[in-house]
Parts: sequence; structure tokens; C-alpha cells
Amino acid sequence: MTEFWLISAPGDKTCQQTWDKMTIATTRPNNLSTSNYKFSIPDLKVGTLDVLVGLSDDLAKLDSFVESVVKKVAQYMADVLEDSRDKVQENLLANGVDLITYITRFQWDMAKYPIKQSLKNISEIVSKQVTQIDNDLKARASAYNNLKGNLQNLERKNAGSLLTRSLADIVKKEDFVLDSEYLITLLVVVPKVSYADWSKMYETLAEMVVPRSTNLLFEDGDSGLFSVTLFRKAMDDFRHKARENRFIVRDFQYNEEEMKADKEEMNRLSTDKKKQFGPLVRWLKVNFSEAFIAWIHIKALRVFVESVLRYGLPVNFQAMLLQPNKKNMKKLREVLYDLYKHLDSSAAIIDASMDIPGLNLSQQEYYPYVYYKIDCNLLDFK
Repeated sequence: MTEFWLISAPGDKTCQQTWDKMTIATTRPNNLSTSNYKFSIPDLKVGTLDVLVGLSDDLAKLDSFVESVVKKVAQYMADVLEDSRDKVQENLLANGVDLITYITRFQWDMAKYPIKQSLKNISEIVSKQVTQIDNDLKARASAYNNLKGNLQNLERKNAGSLLTRSLADIVKKEDFVLDSEYLITLLVVVPKVSYADWSKMYETLAEMVVPRSTNLLFEDGDSGLFSVTLFRKAMDDFRHKARENRFIVRDFQYNEEEMKADKEEMNRLSTDKKKQFGPLVRWLKVNFSEAFIAWIHIKALRVFVESVLRYGLPVNFQAMLLQPNKKNMKKLREVLYDLYKHLDSSAAIIDASMDIPGLNLSQQEYYPYVYYKIDCNLLDFK
């Protein structure tokens, strides 16, 4: 299970009692939660009630935005790693450890997000930082995708069937009559089943075809590429008659400079892609870590703000991280409800995963305790 429930409840006589009570109810007899962890939030500056109420909304939006950037970076990492997608997970780390370890051992980063600052300032630091990552990702992805797209187009030109593919790596100078005022060499794609017909007919498809001038230059699964030499003035007539017999004349002129330029372009793009790959993966690893860390700090801020708004001052609550057992999620909800229903009698027990017509609950899950979900399954493999 990569889903965690981050919850908070007011401290009983001590926060330890709150923790013990929740742990006994959810793990011991019934294994509703595979493991529970204390989630430590430092003494943040509370500020005024007005500010907290406004911040509660702002943090909800910021949470969604940061989560979307975390997912974008993770997904782009999977796209860039292409054939090594199984390696994606080992590159998605936060502070050098896997995501579950980071969340379950969460420590507030005092250097990045100084707690002497106001809550609003801390949320603005996160917002600025993650917006920068988002903008950088767009720019880097755009440059790399262009490069990749151009290379794929060239590769496609060099693959495909003989009717469409580039012939630069197939034909040689000696296959052609060049620099002749009267003669020209054409390239014709002939289906394999029609080789015998071609041999019999090509000399008579138009006047002025040079006898015995055809050669098979290349074959793929279905067809062969034949050269044939004829007088320039018979070219149109030959093309027309060839098509009637399902022999397709390729539109091709031998140009050494052009073919060399094509090859060089392909090598250049391939080298550029290899050169950019390493630094791009490094950038994605570093910035995935940054964005993920920022995201969990936003979750911590939300728990703090919401707990103060709900449970009042002085600040006295225990934040806890549960890893629900997938089979028992509904039961876990019920147990938590029984444990905390005294906190808010208006929070009826409604399972947000139940589809009740006319009620859109997925956006506004509300429980008598503070609750946020953290889902570490960030990749959407199509």
C-alpha cells in the first residue's frame, strides 16, 4: 500500500496518550493499519485567526498544485528513461531515501523553511520554489522533446517500407549513370511476387530503355529496389506504364552532398540526445526530491493550520501517520470515527468512496478529526 492517512487529534492529558489510544484501536487486535508513525511538526508561528482561515484555503490550492508538479516530474522521468522504466522508482527519492522512508521519518527542514517566519511566508517560499521547478520542467521538456521528435522523424525516414524510406544508406554512386545529357537511372520498387514479371517486361515498358540495365540493389520483407537506365525523354512514359503494372518508380535523385548532410544530421541529433540525457535525468532526480519534500511540508502546514482552527489554542495536538490495510479501509474509518466523534458531532460518518447520487464528496472529505491523504503512487503508466 502506498497510501498514507495523515491525521491529527487533540492531546488528551498528554499527546502520548492520544497516540497510544489511536495505536491500540487501529493496530493491536484488528490490523486495520499496517503501521502507525508519529508525524513531528515543529512549533510554528500561529498568527491571527483571520490569517489562518485564509491560509487554510490557500494551502489547499497549493497542495494540489505541488502534487501536480511532483507527478509531472515523476511522469517525465518515466518518459525520458523510455526502455528502462523499471528503473524509475529507484530514481524517485526524497533526500536520498525512498518516499515511504522519507514520509514515515519526516523531519521539518529548518534551513529551507525557517519556522521563525510566518506560516504565510513559509507557504510563499514553497509556492515560489515549486513554480520555478514547474517552469524549468516545461522549458527542459520542450527542448528535449523537440530533439527526440526530430531524431524519431529521421529514424522513421530510415526505416519503413521501400516506398517511403530514405534510400541514402542503400544506394551507391556506382548504381547510377550520372552527368549524362541523355541517360538517367531510375529506382523502382517491385513486389517480391512480381520479380519475374519485372525481368520480362521492364525493357518494353517504354521506348529507349537500355537493355539488361536493371539490377536488384536492396530487399526488405515485401519488395525489392531495382535500378533501370533509360533515355530521359522516355521517363514520363516509363513511370506511367510501370505504375499500371504495380511497379512504383521512386522520386529520387542521387545527390551526394544531400545524403551526407542527412547522415550528419542524424549523427548530430543522436549525439545531442545522448549528451542531454544524463544532465536531464540528474535534474529530474534533484527536482523531484525538492518538489516531493515541499509537498510533504505543505501537508504538515495544513495539519498544523487545520488543527489550530479546529482544536483551538494553546497548540496541543498529535499528528499521526497511518498506513491503512487495503482490505480494512472502511473498518478503519469506522474505528477512527468512534474514537473521535466527540470532537465534532456534525461530521457524520460518510465514506467518501461511496457514490451517493447528488453528493460530490470526493472533493470535500470531512471527518471529526483532521485528515489528509498522501498517495505515493505517482506514476500513471499508460
